[in-house]
Amino acid sequence: MNLSATNHGRTRAFTMIELILVMALLSIVAAMAAPSLSNFFKGRALDSEARRFMTLTRYAQSRAVTEGVPMLLWVDAEEGTYGLEMEPGYDDRNDDKAVQYPLAKTLAIEVPAGANQGVGQAQRAKLTGGANLPIIRFQTDGFITPGSPDWVIIKEGENNKVAIVQSRNKLCYEISTNGLPPGAK
Repeated sequence: MNLSATNHGRTRAFTMIELILVMALLSIVAAMAAPSLSNFFKGRALDSEARRFMTLTRYAQSRAVTEGVPMLLWVDAEEGTYGLEMEPGYDDRNDDKAVQYPLAKTLAIEVPAGANQGVGQAQRAKLTGGANLPIIRFQTDGFITPGSPDWVIIKEGENNKVAIVQSRNKLCYEISTNGLPPGAK
């Protein structure tokens, strides 16, 4: 009997010990990576919300110019919502393109105190959200009305914050890469 002939018929397989060792190594790697992944996903919600707010400001400018009607982007910090609608009373049409977005439960939004000097109480009282909400008003030429908030902060907890500020030329809003604006907490 030839021993080499009998070994050719066998197939190699992993032993139970090898499988257990591989599973243990995978568990250790997953346990070490989990905290980093959770921080990654938390940051993604904040980043995504900031980009959605920025997109809404650009959409507001575009609508104001193309429809020839001032647009109001309102922020309700207490309810955790923000939205866009045409300025009430400017046109007799209903705004069927009005939008409202809720923040994720882990996020909060902040607008500086003393904003809204550019929009009167009569217009603010007719808003969907209510009369005391901070408003960014986009005129029919796309410009931002003076008195609109200089910045908006979207935050997740106390340490993760994104500032959306008016550009230097006051023509649009942009995400700040220089940290928080003066007066922001």
